[in-house]
Amino acid sequence: MIEEAAPAKLNLALHVRARRPDGYHELETLFAFVADGDTIRLDPDGPPGLAITGPFAAGLSGEGDNLVLRAERLFAERVKAVPRAAIELVKRLPVASGIGGGSADAAATLRALARAHGVAADDARLVACGEALGSDVPACLLGLPALGRGRGERLAPTAPLPKLPALLVNPGVAVSTPAVFARWDRIDRGPIGEGEPLAAAMAGRNDLEPPARAIAPVIDAVLAKLGEQRGVRLARMSGSGATCFALFDDPADRVAAAGDLASTDWWCLETALA
Repeated sequence: MIEEAAPAKLNLALHVRARRPDGYHELETLFAFVADGDTIRLDPDGPPGLAITGPFAAGLSGEGDNLVLRAERLFAERVKAVPRAAIELVKRLPVASGIGGGSADAAATLRALARAHGVAADDARLVACGEALGSDVPACLLGLPALGRGRGERLAPTAPLPKLPALLVNPGVAVSTPAVFARWDRIDRGPIGEGEPLAAAMAGRNDLEPPARAIAPVIDAVLAKLGEQRGVRLARMSGSGATCFALFDDPADRVAAAGDLASTDWWCLETALA
């Protein structure tokens, strides 16, 4: 049995620069990862198929062909022709929530298959599979802090980030990524600054916050609640939403913030930058 972590992805800053002729958007984003997330378990000798378990398994129960299966199929087509495996996805992250759950699962599947079949983790064919699977998959495959450009797939690793305590909060609404991008106002507000990545993130923004808030106004309430917590260093929405995050200097402040939100029905995850 091979086990691979699929940690949640955060966009510490996300600047939308332009709409491209191919329908995608030109982005600049600072990717970071936290210590917790989903898990992929792969048994190359087990009965072929995908089992989905965990608290958010029901959110994927109707999918006949999710990103995990697509990653397995693409690996066999483009990297190494191998038989199908028994795969378990332990789904701990909410679905369609802006923290790269599906992308992280696909990346973890590619890494697990590479380990099982003697393929180097940095094999160019593996990276190409990630690019074909989705804009965030290459970053999740890398699994390190990075500045993403293009659709987010052109990566430049940054300096390491401090392992700050983090609190992730999702209000229980799924937000459509295409719908959020469709509401972007097409104003280029400039690039992400240079220098130390956390400082650059704090000086930056998420250009998808306003359209996401228009679609799901509860995001306003989440960000307001996070912003008023003691010791919060940065509170922002990740990706196209609706998950928001807060970074703290002191773990005790993160614990207190989680306690303050315990009376809500929002999903909360106490973790830290990895």
